[in-house]
Amino acid sequence: MFYRYSGNSGIQLPVLSLGLWHNFGDVDDFAKARDMIIHAFDSGICHFDLANNYGPSPGSAETNFGKVLHDDLYAHRDEMFISSKAGHEMWPGVYGDGSSRKNIIASCDQSLRRCRLEYFDIFYSHRYDGVTPVEETMEALIQLVRQGKALYVGISKYPPEKQQLAYDILREAKVPCLLSQYRCSMFDPKAQMENFQLATDNGSGIICFSPLAQGLLTGKYDNGIPANSRAAKSTGFLQQSQVTTERVEAARKLGVIANERGQSLAQMALAWLLTDQRVTSLIIGTSSVAQLDNNLSTLDNLSFSEDEIRRIHNIISDPQLWF
Repeated sequence: MFYRYSGNSGIQLPVLSLGLWHNFGDVDDFAKARDMIIHAFDSGICHFDLANNYGPSPGSAETNFGKVLHDDLYAHRDEMFISSKAGHEMWPGVYGDGSSRKNIIASCDQSLRRCRLEYFDIFYSHRYDGVTPVEETMEALIQLVRQGKALYVGISKYPPEKQQLAYDILREAKVPCLLSQYRCSMFDPKAQMENFQLATDNGSGIICFSPLAQGLLTGKYDNGIPANSRAAKSTGFLQQSQVTTERVEAARKLGVIANERGQSLAQMALAWLLTDQRVTSLIIGTSSVAQLDNNLSTLDNLSFSEDEIRRIHNIISDPQLWF
């Protein structure tokens, strides 16, 4: 495993981190989830990315992670970097959603109980909710650090103008934002164009989620939409309408280049994002130990020739592909 420093800090993260967004909830196979968490740690992945609403049901990914941590890995707690977030819906109705001070503080307390932790290494504001003043949300994050419930704080998915405001408020309070989390992939370069440099200029590391565009950059959809895929589910984040002819054809072309490199398309897509030295880590999601190992094999080939860079750029520079 390779590690990178996060922004202007002493935080070191593996270039591949394990995200528990999918496949770790109470609707999933706990034994399989346990095996993936332990195998990830044994493979050098010390960063585990959670959120209060991960499941389903909301909160169950944290509960399951807490059980694995308590039963199998707690002796290694000081070797691990554990993150969680709050800001998206946990339950319908008042205070089940949003980025208010009340919600952020209460959510952190609930998440700590589910994970059986005394503190998080980093706690994020999961989003700017469009209503709560950024000042109020940042004050909540500052309070968490000063109470010892989080060592560091971060933001996720903030638009540029709110992103800068968050950095300014946290810096003034001497609780700097050291990690900024954004969606990014070959098919989704918006954050790379709008948010990355702002983060870097303010001393924040960058963590990318959905680096495989919810599976579009795996070759899974080359011959239609599989019955068990995310796009086949009406509740999934990847909708069938997003599996366009243009994206499928681009994935096929990228797959040819990946094959020439001796990689899967997924491995090449991860390696491509890691060529951006502003990126601290990529959050990968897995459904099996075998898939986790396939992603880890990305590290065997992280370099690109000038010809490969040119060919890839020619494919992914078409705005029709972008989310």
